[in-house]
Amino acid sequence: MALKKSDLYSSLWRSCDELRGGMDASQYKDYILTLLFVKYVTDKAKSDPNSLIDVPVGGSFDDMVSLKGDKEIGDRINKIIGKLAEANGLEKVIDLADFNDEEKLGKGKEMQDRLSKLVTIFADLDFRGSRAEGDDLLGDAYEYLMRHFATDSGKSKGQFYTPAEVSRVLAKVVGIGAGTRQDHTVYDPTCGSGSLLLKVADEAPRGLTIYGQEKDNATWALAQMNMILHGYEDRDIRKGDTITSPQFTQGARLQTFDFAIANPPFSIKSWSNGLEYDYGRFEFGRPPEKNGDYAFLLHILKSLKSNGKAAVILPHGVLFRGHAEAGIRKELLRRGYIKGIIGLPPNLFYGTGIPACIIVLDKENSQGRTGVFMIDAAKGFMKDGNKNRLRSQDIHKVVDVFNRQTEIERYSRMVPFHEIADPKNDYNLNIPRYIDSSEPEDIQDLHAHLHGGIPDHDLEALNGYWEAFPSLRATLFKPNRPGYSDLAVGVAEVQQAILDSDEFQKFAMDIRGQVDNWFTAHRPVLKALNPDTVPKDLIAQISDDLLARFKNTPLLDEYDVYEQLMTYWHGVMHDDVFLVMNDGWCEAAKPRKTIEDKERKLSETPDLVIGSGRNATKYKMDLIPRALVVARYFADEQSKVEALHAAAEEASRAVEEYTEEQAAEDGLLAEAMDDGKISKLLASTRLKVARHEKADAEEIKALQHLIKLYNEEAVAKKTAKDAQAALDLATLKKYGDLTEPEIKQLVLDDKWHATVASRVASEAESLTLALVRRIKELGERYAETVVMLGTELEKLETRVLMHLTDMGVE
Repeated sequence: MALKKSDLYSSLWRSCDELRGGMDASQYKDYILTLLFVKYVTDKAKSDPNSLIDVPVGGSFDDMVSLKGDKEIGDRINKIIGKLAEANGLEKVIDLADFNDEEKLGKGKEMQDRLSKLVTIFADLDFRGSRAEGDDLLGDAYEYLMRHFATDSGKSKGQFYTPAEVSRVLAKVVGIGAGTRQDHTVYDPTCGSGSLLLKVADEAPRGLTIYGQEKDNATWALAQMNMILHGYEDRDIRKGDTITSPQFTQGARLQTFDFAIANPPFSIKSWSNGLEYDYGRFEFGRPPEKNGDYAFLLHILKSLKSNGKAAVILPHGVLFRGHAEAGIRKELLRRGYIKGIIGLPPNLFYGTGIPACIIVLDKENSQGRTGVFMIDAAKGFMKDGNKNRLRSQDIHKVVDVFNRQTEIERYSRMVPFHEIADPKNDYNLNIPRYIDSSEPEDIQDLHAHLHGGIPDHDLEALNGYWEAFPSLRATLFKPNRPGYSDLAVGVAEVQQAILDSDEFQKFAMDIRGQVDNWFTAHRPVLKALNPDTVPKDLIAQISDDLLARFKNTPLLDEYDVYEQLMTYWHGVMHDDVFLVMNDGWCEAAKPRKTIEDKERKLSETPDLVIGSGRNATKYKMDLIPRALVVARYFADEQSKVEALHAAAEEASRAVEEYTEEQAAEDGLLAEAMDDGKISKLLASTRLKVARHEKADAEEIKALQHLIKLYNEEAVAKKTAKDAQAALDLATLKKYGDLTEPEIKQLVLDDKWHATVASRVASEAESLTLALVRRIKELGERYAETVVMLGTELEKLETRVLMHLTDMGVE
C-alpha cells in the first residue's frame, strides 16, 4: 500500500536529519540528493527501456543496498557513483559528495552504520511509477527536501533554492503558457539548483528549451541532477560567473532568449571583480561598484530577443536608489522596457529577510507602453516557521491581477509614465508613492463622544454588508439625530439579530448552494480518478471553477474561498488522490497497521485500536476517517456509546464530589485518606478497621456509600468500554465489507464535499463575526457621553467626600 505523500516526505526528512550528525545542512544535502538521484535513475531504468540515463552493471542503487553493513561501504558507494557518472558523462556532477569522508560521516563503525541506514531509507522508496511532472512522488520529495535544507542552511547557504511559490508567480507573469512552443527558450543566469527554471518549464504544456548558468560548483551539480530527475536531459546548464564570464555568447555579443527569469544574489558588492568585457550590457549606465543589482538586470535585458520577456527578483532598493542607479532606471523607463513591478512580502527568501520585488521586463511593444503596472502584494502571506510564505490565494491573485492589468484600490494600479516622470517623483518607482496600501484610519468622532449616537459615516463604511443584507441596518439601528444613529438592540444581542435575519440565512444558503453546484459539476471527474490522473491539472480545473463561481458573491472574497479549498487540498485531499491513483479505491480504503519503525524513529498515532495491552492491534485509516464510517453506518450505536461514556463520567464525578465533600480534615472520610489521597482499596481497608473498632456509625455509612459509588463507577466504565470495543470491532469489520460505490460516497460526499462546504461556510461566519465585532466596538465606544461620564465622576467624588467626612477628615 502506498503511504500518504506527506507522511512519506516527513519521514524521509526526519530519517535523513536523524543521520546528519554535526554536518551543516548545506553540505549534507549533497549526500541526500545524490542518493535520491541514484535511486531514481535505477528505478526508472527498470521500468523505462528508453531511459536516457544508462545504469551500468555495478553502478546502480541495488549495488549500494548490497553494501549494507560492509566495512568499506563509503569507498564502494563512491565507486558505484563513479561508474554511473562515467557511463553518462556526469563526472564532476553526481560524484562531488565524498561518501568516504571520515570528517563528515564519522570513522569506522559510525560511518558504516550511518551509510547503511541512509541506504535503507531510500531502498524503501519506489520511483518506478514516477512521471516527473511537478506533482509526482519524486518531484515533490525533491522539493520537500530542498525547502528543508534551505531552511536549515542559514543565512549564507540558502540561496541555492527559490521558494516554489515565488517561482510559480514568476513563471505565470513572464508570459509562458499554453501557446509556448517547445523551441521557445528560457534562460536563468543565476539558476542555483534549477528550481526556478523547472517551475517555469512546468507552465509550458509542450515543454520548452532550458538554459542556465551557475557560479557555485556544488549548486551547479545540483541543478544538473535536478534537471535529469525532472526529465530535462537536454538542458544546457553551464558553470561560471554570469557577469564576468557569461557562457552564452555569440562572438562579442550575448546569446538572446525568448524568456528569462532570475533570483540573483541581492546587492552583491564584488560583482565587477575580474570584469574585462561588458558585451554592451551597460549602454544605459554602469551600475555602482559596490552594488550588482542592476548589473544582473541589465545582463538579463541584453539577453532577451527583440520581443523577449523577463521576470527578475531584486531588492526594493532598485526602485528608488539614486546616483548611477537612478540614471539607469530612467533610461529603462523612457524606453518602456519595464512592464510591471510586484512588491512581495518580507522574509520570503532563504538567506535574507529583506522585502523584494519582481521586475517584469518586456521588449515587445515597449515603444507603445504608456505606464508601469504596479502591485503591492506585501500583505499577502502566511507564517511558516521563521519564514513567510505565499499562500495559494496570494499567488493566484497576483497572477490574475497582473495578467489582466486589473486595478484594485490599495493593491494595484496602472501608473502612467507622466506621473513617474513628474519632477516630484523623478523616476522613483517606490511602490508606496503610487499605491497607498495602508488601512483607512479609524477616526474618533468628538461630537458623538459629547452627545452620544454612532456616526453614520462609520456605518456607511460597512456598506458592503448593507448591500448584501438590505434590511439589516434598519433592524440593528434607529435614527438619533441628523448624521447619527443608535443601536436598536442591545450590544449583546447584535450577533443573534444578524444570524436570525432572513437575509443572512438566505446568504448562507446561497453559499452552500454554490458549493453544492460546484461539487456536483466536478463529482464525475473525481469519481473517475485513475493512475493516469494528473493531480495538478485536476486541482487547477476544480479550484479555478470554484474561484469563478464566487467572483460576484457579495462580501465574500473569491480568493479567500479558493484558499479554503487549496489549504484542504495541500493538507488532505492531495494525499487522498495519490492513494486512490496508486492503489485504487478499494485498496486505498482498507485500514492498515500503524508503522512502528524503531530504526527510523517512526511511531504513528493509531486511528483505531482493537484489543488492549500487548494483544492490541493498531490501525490507520488513511482514506476514510473512522468517524465517517461510524456516522453513516453506526449512528445509533455511537449515540448509545456516547450516553454510556457520559454515564461513566457522571459516576466519576459523583465519586469526586463526594470525596471532596467528606475528605476534609474533620470529614467522615478523613481516616481513610493516605497522603491526601483516597481510593476504593483505602476505603475498604478503613471500613474493616472502623467496624472492628465500632467507630462512628456516620463514618461507616460514609465509607459504605463511597465504596458503592466506586462500584457504580467501575460498572459504568466497563459497560462503556465494552460497548466502545464492540463498536470499534464492528467498524473495523465494516471497512472490509465496503463496496466501491460506498467507498466513493464516503470519500466524495461525506469527506471532500462536506469538508469544503464547511470550510467555505466558515468564511461567511468570519465575515459575520467581523461585522458583530465592529458594531459592538462602535456601540461601546459611544455608549457613554462626556456628560454621562461627568455625572458619574461627580457621584464618585461625592461618595469619596462622604467617606472622608465619616473618617473625620476635613
